[in-house]
Amino acid sequence: METELAVLEQKLEQLIRHTAGLSEENRSLRDRVSRLETENRHLTDKVDMATRKIESVLALIPEEES
Repeated sequence: METELAVLEQKLEQLIRHTAGLSEENRSLRDRVSRLETENRHLTDKVDMATRKIESVLALIPEEES
């Protein structure tokens, strides 16, 4: 009976360590997602600004007459 309890205790400790590791990995992944979302918004803003600048320059070019 003691052997069975010892094995069960080891498995429980292993499960606790594994759960703690997964919790840390999950936190790390959430932080990474947050940083990537922020970077994505920043890059989207830059692309939008560049698009507006190009469109304004194109609007200044006279159209060709046929």
